[in-house]
Amino acid sequence: MLKYKGYYASVEFDEDGGVLHGEVMNTRDVITFQADNAENVVSEFHASVDDYLEFCAERGEKPERPLSGRFLVRATPELHKRLHIAASAAGMSLNAWLLKTLDENTKEYA
Repeated sequence: MLKYKGYYASVEFDEDGGVLHGEVMNTRDVITFQADNAENVVSEFHASVDDYLEFCAERGEKPERPLSGRFLVRATPELHKRLHIAASAAGMSLNAWLLKTLDENTKEYA
């Protein structure tokens, strides 16, 4: 995973095209890039983010910032019950327990 100016991107190898294709993951706007080798993929990612930010500035638009910090999770009633019990057993609100659990399980992506 690549990170630049708060934007994260994944990269996959396109076997048919023989190129590395990347896409920024944490924005609804579509920001993609490609490179013919691993050495160039990082610079192409940086260039795509910079181009996106420049394009937004030229149009007088605010670029979409990577995620807001709010999201909605839908669960079955049974899962919701289990989550509530687990949070209560830990002496925490459901929100606090979920944030702690999610944080503990995603540190490798920071």
